[in-house]
Amino acid sequence: MKKRSTAALTALLVVAALVAAAPGQRAEAADSRPGDSARSAESTLVKGVNLDTVTIPELQARMNRGSLSSLRLTLTYLRRIKAVDPRINAVLRTSPTALRQAAASDLRHRLGRTRGPLDGIPVLLKDNVNTRGMPTTAGSLALAGSPPDTDAVLVGKLRAAGAVILGKANLSEWANFRAAKPTSGWSAVGGQTNNPYVLDRNPCGSSSGSAAALAASLAQVAIGTETDGSIVCPA
Repeated sequence: MKKRSTAALTALLVVAALVAAAPGQRAEAADSRPGDSARSAESTLVKGVNLDTVTIPELQARMNRGSLSSLRLTLTYLRRIKAVDPRINAVLRTSPTALRQAAASDLRHRLGRTRGPLDGIPVLLKDNVNTRGMPTTAGSLALAGSPPDTDAVLVGKLRAAGAVILGKANLSEWANFRAAKPTSGWSAVGGQTNNPYVLDRNPCGSSSGSAAALAASLAQVAIGTETDGSIVCPA
């Protein structure tokens, strides 16, 4: 792997478990009390799979056997995001094509033409990673207009690997370069991301939406970017 400056943007795949909201939309806000946890708001079980503990190889084995489909997995994540995320604010939006991507993966599994271990696995992307057809805002209203026409190289590789692009995760606006002392997890686009274990606590780091989504089992994989603590701090 090529060496990069410590200030260069790096992408990290973080494994956990997925869930989501109505495609393309944020769910309505739900009531919560300071100190509450959002962890148990919705079941993490699907077809006998515990999203809190399942691994990518285990999911692939089930999809290869036909006991689980990417479509069912993706739909479960979307429903869980809708139920849980209003208290966390980790997910800015879900992809309107997520279920179509999952159905295409299921067809590849049936035909024995899978593209590798990420085929059919739902992935959330931090909202400073260019994603074709979806707004990429870095959390700023200044970029909240038309979505980019092209994918970042990372996203192109995920699509080529068959991953399901589930949606975009909130972040500290401009990846914590908004001010000398920015509020971790807050953006003008998405508001404040909360720690899913203790809702009135700071989630830390600019990749807080990606991290909180994983901690709440709203994703099996999430992408964050690291310059100086953006992934390390919430981890």
